Amino acid sequence: MTVAGLDTPLKSMRAELREHVAEVTLTGPGKGNAMGPDFWEELPRVFGALDADPSARAVVLSGDGANFSYGLDLRAMLPTWGEVLGPGAQAWPRTEFLAEVRRLQDAITSVAACRKPVIAAVSGWCIGGGVDLIAAADIRLASADARFSVREVKVAIVADLGSLQRLAGVIGEGHLRELAYTGKDIDAARAERIGLVNDVHPDPGAVREAARQLAAEIAANPPLVVRGTKEMLNEAREPAVATGLRHVSAWNAAFLPSEDLAEAIQAFVQKRPPVFRGA
Repeated sequence: MTVAGLDTPLKSMRAELREHVAEVTLTGPGKGNAMGPDFWEELPRVFGALDADPSARAVVLSGDGANFSYGLDLRAMLPTWGEVLGPGAQAWPRTEFLAEVRRLQDAITSVAACRKPVIAAVSGWCIGGGVDLIAAADIRLASADARFSVREVKVAIVADLGSLQRLAGVIGEGHLRELAYTGKDIDAARAERIGLVNDVHPDPGAVREAARQLAAEIAANPPLVVRGTKEMLNEAREPAVATGLRHVSAWNAAFLPSEDLAEAIQAFVQKRPPVFRGA
């Protein structure tokens, strides 16, 4: 069954609805379901439609194939940022970049703002923007092969799409700071120990099935009460998140261009380790 309001074919995800449980599956087209232009346009459209569709009572969010998401599709997105990343970027390109960051932030926030509980089922890699996305979900489950990384520091960027604002309440300040300062990868077992995921399941099929069962359990409850419960749980968190997102978007619009960022991009293109100078 299709979701009401989604009449235009989607390019970066699938959205299906069965017995009050919606399934949103990331499909790319970038490698590893990387988040390119289509993703950022379609994510808020899909979750806005799910929010408005009374037939949808809970949502399962997963990735197609072996991985949840490699995060931001740098190759696809960099051309739109070229002017602000160039030397001597002035006020106008920085203002345009600020608006772009806030557009991407709003796309992720559409998941948190959806009044239906969202369960992320993570398999394989969940990197950068992928972690931002699952941080906006209500509940996270993983398969044993899942790997997570708040990796923005590795590419000379302050993470600006919600991980820094939302994960402290999930995994605690100490664990969040370790992940954000190092950009290290952690496995599913570590993710479960620190509370990033609720449970770990043997394989991708098992975690998707567990997510569906949990969503069905939620969907069997009175929908308006579930909606009210999510609203109450979000009441204290979301204003603080919004303040943090505004601050980090302004920070990156002001300070993102750097020699270290240029080195990170060059190293990415050349497939070599970057050498950062603090400039």
